Parts: sequence; structure tokens; C-alpha cells
Amino acid sequence: MYNDTVIGLGVILLFLIGAGLLNFYEARKRRKLFLERMIASWGKIPQREYSYEELDHISQFFRQREKEGFYIDDITWNDLDMDRIYALINQSVSPAGDECLYELLRKPVFREEELKERQRLLEFFAGKKEERHRIQALLAGIRKPGNVSVYEAVSVTKEVEIQGKGLQIAMCAAFFLSLLFFAVMPSPGIFCFLGVCILNIITYFMQKQDIDLYLNSFRCVIQLLEAQKELEKLKIPELDPYREEGKKYRESLRTFQKGSFLVLEQSSTGGGLEGLVMDYIRMLTHIDLIKFSAMMKAMQKYQGEIVGLIKIFGYLDAMISIASFRESLPYYSLPELEKGERAYLRVKDLYHPLLSQPVANSIEAGTGILVTGSNASGKSTFLKNIAVNSILAQTVYTVTASSYHAPYFKVMTSMALRDDLESGESYFIVEIRSLKRILDEAEKKGCLLCIIDEVLRGTNTIERIGASSQILADLKRDQVLPFAATHDIELSYILEDLYENYHFEEEVKEHEVVFNYLLKKGRVTTRNAIRLLEMTGYKEGLVKEAKKSVEAFEETGIWKKLRES
Repeated sequence: MYNDTVIGLGVILLFLIGAGLLNFYEARKRRKLFLERMIASWGKIPQREYSYEELDHISQFFRQREKEGFYIDDITWNDLDMDRIYALINQSVSPAGDECLYELLRKPVFREEELKERQRLLEFFAGKKEERHRIQALLAGIRKPGNVSVYEAVSVTKEVEIQGKGLQIAMCAAFFLSLLFFAVMPSPGIFCFLGVCILNIITYFMQKQDIDLYLNSFRCVIQLLEAQKELEKLKIPELDPYREEGKKYRESLRTFQKGSFLVLEQSSTGGGLEGLVMDYIRMLTHIDLIKFSAMMKAMQKYQGEIVGLIKIFGYLDAMISIASFRESLPYYSLPELEKGERAYLRVKDLYHPLLSQPVANSIEAGTGILVTGSNASGKSTFLKNIAVNSILAQTVYTVTASSYHAPYFKVMTSMALRDDLESGESYFIVEIRSLKRILDEAEKKGCLLCIIDEVLRGTNTIERIGASSQILADLKRDQVLPFAATHDIELSYILEDLYENYHFEEEVKEHEVVFNYLLKKGRVTTRNAIRLLEMTGYKEGLVKEAKKSVEAFEETGIWKKLRES
């Protein structure tokens, strides 16, 4: 009998040791795979794709919080395809990193100290691979809470009406008192005990759904607190400010985390004997409902601290993404920014980061710039390139150029507009509203970089030229640097005392039009619209008559009437 017992205990012990070794092996294997993935992705262009819904959730960390100072508005963000720029940069391993990088790109910095701190972290993460991998490992423990963002998950608790826990405490006390009554007087006590148990179980399931709604919210906070614990254990001197700040937040939330397993470890559907016993204890004592009430109060009381933890880990994750983005570029430089009241821009070898085979251009602009050129020659891409890099300079402290000198800019654009079907506003109304917001911002302090593509394209030629020339003239101020593209060559003459003229041109060959996408000084002297009609197979007679109409207008200044043939 004794030998059988020893053998049985030995088998159980061997089973436990084997299970422990297997868990250790699996954990080590997961860490190895994670490290290999991090090494392989470093300095590479991310392949992740985002749905509209996913980006909308990611953006809520930026949208739902109070904003101070200047930020990139929706029109500018959409004009510049900044969602694609975000996707190009983002290598975050945590949802907090996704959300903080998005916010970072929408909020340009106007203080040198903050940009220098970003540069310090970028250099640290680029040069210290082992420390970077350790930070990424702890960041990976912050997981996405279902279909919403981390910020949405934790902020949803702000407006929850918390019921007092007095009733739950009373029911818990009733259970233990009935148990004591049963122990002292078994015959009558059994009925009291069973009655209390049945009542507690029924009311438990009536209220348990309140817990289930917010489990993801609580888990997000616990994951943030566990990440903070790991950060404190790493003791990386370069991250001391973030470790100490996070430590204060963690200490404030100490009571939230203590005993949280009572609420979070709901295991009745497969947690083994121990889990089953704990579930019955919960049902009979309501101990998890009592703890739930305390946790919810802590969530509401310490929202600032929770958001602070999101910002710390999201910020570190974002810095790693930016450091990796730099490694993926053919070349980049650090912007040289200065405070001042006069707008200017000096940039060399500037290229667009979204293009696989970009053509670099350089420009020195101390006054307004008017860009002319034929269709598809590169005007819009160049203007977007200027604006995108001005944003990158003051957010990720990186420009895709060999050099960049400018003051701290507010950046606004009016480019890729369309009819607003929901409000019933025409393209022209949308356009003039878009331009008005730029004119309003020009009245404020601080240097403004504004990019306008085809001013007032939504109206007739005569009024377009008359009104657009006055709008562009009004933007010509010391603290404003306007860049505008146009097909209206007349503007290049009307504004030649206020704006410098630049252009893009093409080489027309026998069966094709070749663009070199190089910026040149002066106004454009070539046109290609009718030539493109000819090359794409339009009727020979139609093309020939179109050419004649243009030639006649250039000679007389009058358009010839067309009659039925």
C-alpha cells in the first residue's frame, strides 16, 4: 500500500515536472520566434494593411481627448495621404503604439526640447538592439482589446454609473452567517443556508453581465501595469524618466490590481477543478462583484494615470517604429528648425517617402511659390512632398532630404477636395470653405506653410483667375509661405511681383510623353493636353480641329464658334 502511494506520488510529480518543462520550452520557443520576427522586420517597409474601421479606432486616442495648440486637421491629413504615411512608419508591436504614433503625426511639435528628446530615444533604440528587443517584448504583452482601441476600452468606463457595493457585502455576510447558523443548529440551519445560497446564485447571474461588459477594459489596465513592472525590473538608465513617471501611476493603481484575479479569472468553462471551485465561491459570496465595484471606481478616479501609462508605452513603441522607418530610407536628415516670424524654406534633394522610385528636387523659398506645368508632370506630388516633410520634420524629427531648414511651421493644405454629398454642398462651396480656413489661420501668430492645388478650380475661368489671384495675393505675408499649383498661366503674370515662378515640363516624343519630374525655375512654356488626346487614340479630325482652335485663340484672343458639320 505504501509503495503504491509512493509510486502514485512519483507519477504525479513526474507529470508536473514534465508539464513545467513543456511550458518552459513553449515559452522559450515563443520568445525566440518573437525575437526573430523583430530582427527580420527592423528597417523593412511594413506589410500591414489597415481597414477604414481599424484606422478610425486607432485615431480615437487623438480625436476624443482635448487638444491644445495647432494640429493637422482632417482636410490636410486626407489631402496628403497621411494614412499611408502612418502605415509606412508604423512597426508598433502594441495597440498603444499604434494609437500614440497616429496622435504624434497629427500634432506637430513647436519646442526644440521635445524634438531633441525624441532624437535621444531614436538614437538609443537604433544603437541598442538588446535593450530594444527587451522593450518590445514587454510591449507585446499589451494586447488589442477586441475590435476597439486601448483608449476606447479604458475610457468607456468614465461614464458608467457605479452601484454601491453595500448590497453585495450584505449578501456575502449573509452567506457566512447562514453557514455559521447551519454549523451551530444543523436542522433549521440547513434551510436557511440553502435559501441564502439559492438567492445569492440567482442574483449573481442577474448582475454578472455587468462584469463581463468591462473585462476587456480591466485587462487592458492590468497589462499596462504589468508592462510597467517589467520596465522597472529592466532598469535601463536611458529610460529612467519614463520608468519613474510610470511608477507613480502604478502606485496610484495598486489597489486596482490587488485581488483583480477575482474578477478577471472567470474559468467555469474550462479552468479545471480549482477554477470550478472558485466560480462557486464567487457565486455564493459575490466577492468578484464587490471587487468589480472597487475596480470600476479606481478606473474612474485614475483615468489620468491610466492614459499616462498608455502614453508612456505607446510613445516608446512609436519611437522604435520611427527608428526602424529611418533605417528603411535610402537617405534622410535631421531638420534644422528655428523660431521666427518670417516664413522660408531651404531644402535639398527632397523626395516623397511613398514613391518607390522618387525624383529628388531642391528649392529655396523666401516668398510665395507658384508652380505651373502640364498634366501629370509632377506639380501635385511636389507640393505634397513639401507639406509631408514639413510635418515629418516636426513630428518624427526626420526628413526625406539631404538637408532641411525652416522655421516651425503650421501646415495646412487645400488639394484633394470633393463634393460633400451628406451636406449637399457643391465642390465649389467645399473649396471656398477649405481656403477660408487657411486665410483665417494666416491672421494668427506663427509661421504658416500653406499648399493649394488648382485654386478655385470649381468655377468659371474669368472669375477663377480674378478671385484666385486675390486670394494668393492676400496670403503673401511675412509669416506665411504659400505654395500653389495652377494650370492658369495668366496667374504667373498677374502675381509675378509677389510669387516666384517654377514649373515642371515634359519631353514629347513620337508615341509618348516623357516626364522627368524635375523642378525648374520660370513659368511653363509647353502644353500637352491635346497631344495626350492624340496619343490615347482620339479621332484624328477631332485632335486636328482642337489644335486649330487653340492656334486661332492665341492669334486673336477670341474663341471661334463651332457649327454643325
